[in-house]
Amino acid sequence: MGDALLAAATAAREQAYCPYSGFAVGAALEGDDGRVFTGCNVENASYGLGICAERAAVAAAVAAGVRRFRRLVVVAGADPPVSPCGACRQVLAEFGAELVVQGVGPGGTRQWTIRELLPDSFSLTRGA
Repeated sequence: MGDALLAAATAAREQAYCPYSGFAVGAALEGDDGRVFTGCNVENASYGLGICAERAAVAAAVAAGVRRFRRLVVVAGADPPVSPCGACRQVLAEFGAELVVQGVGPGGTRQWTIRELLPDSFSLTRGA
């Protein structure tokens, strides 16, 4: 899986601010228009104020006017590869349940759709 999205997520992971957990995560989100938006986790001494890499990437995309996505790659140093947390799953579901998510770690890759990860997401627009 040597593609540009993986490279972007890996580079984003290098920028993670994780002095408390030491668990660096990078994410790269591809918009329907082909643009790529990245994010990394940013921890805070007040733990609840941290932000995950996936939500940071979504925020960057939304700030750029992108609302539809093709694929998300999440890179972390975990084996098996990690999937987005529950909060990230709900945020991602807002933009489409068929978004393909790939978790990448030292031991390989796993893949899901958001619908598989969060089958009964909360939505005001049940068409997602």
